[in-house]
Amino acid sequence: MRRLPPLGAIEAFVQVVRLGSIKAAAEELALSAPALSRRVQTLERFVGKPLFARRHQAMVPNEDGETLMEQIAPLLDQLSDAVEAMTSGQEVLRLRLGVLPLYAAQRLFPHMGLLRAAHPELHLDIDTAGHGIARLGEGLDAVIALGREIDPSLYAKRLDFNKVYVIGSQRLLEGPDPLLRPEQMNSMTALLHREMPDAFTAWCQAAGLTNIKPKAIDFFDSGGLMLEAAAQGMGVAFMHASHFEHAQDPRLVRLFDIELDSPYSHWFVCRPRALQQKSVRLFHDWLIRTLYPAAA
Repeated sequence: MRRLPPLGAIEAFVQVVRLGSIKAAAEELALSAPALSRRVQTLERFVGKPLFARRHQAMVPNEDGETLMEQIAPLLDQLSDAVEAMTSGQEVLRLRLGVLPLYAAQRLFPHMGLLRAAHPELHLDIDTAGHGIARLGEGLDAVIALGREIDPSLYAKRLDFNKVYVIGSQRLLEGPDPLLRPEQMNSMTALLHREMPDAFTAWCQAAGLTNIKPKAIDFFDSGGLMLEAAAQGMGVAFMHASHFEHAQDPRLVRLFDIELDSPYSHWFVCRPRALQQKSVRLFHDWLIRTLYPAAA
């Protein structure tokens, strides 16, 4: 039997390709950056050629790296499926789902009782860490992601359309100098989610306000923490209307009457072959039928 490279070296290679940097891949695999670099170098020595174009703070696969990735990604999926089939048991279907915390709290978990009633055999492993799409087939079966568009090589079902709201503390409308005009935001901090980095710019453009320059822009990877920061007066949050409506927090208000169709949507995303898995298909169909019947 032909000798194979260490599985850890292959795993390191795949994560660097998917995440684009040694640092991000090392964090994902709970390794130090030097340890992960050594694993990648082990694979490069094994195949006898470099697999990446190394740039400042980035690792981009070269032609050989892209070819290798295309060839081994389906095989890793098959390996993952085989292990899952051996460990999950015949009576339990398990879905490894990546989802943003705020979406899970506001949209998904209020209906989880219905899911269990409809499919008692289906169990979910919930993962709220970042880089969900990049980890499909490598720890995750499916993702409910927030984005502009999805890689066409993946299966993607758009779940919703939304508006961008400016959300702030009720106290901003009180006192001698209430926040009534967008120009007053020049003295404030804008709060943005890392999955919606262009929300502020898009809102300003839609409003024709090219001269708005907030004092600072703070980024969050948690929508729930963004809402809490806005409620405490730490800044104004550029978020979806659905986030505001589902929060039902009396401390929060929508500022201004300017509406913008959001460039971002929630998507159900998985690899095309993952739809053949019963667990993925059951959850996908239940999600659309229960939460988004108009998208069916």
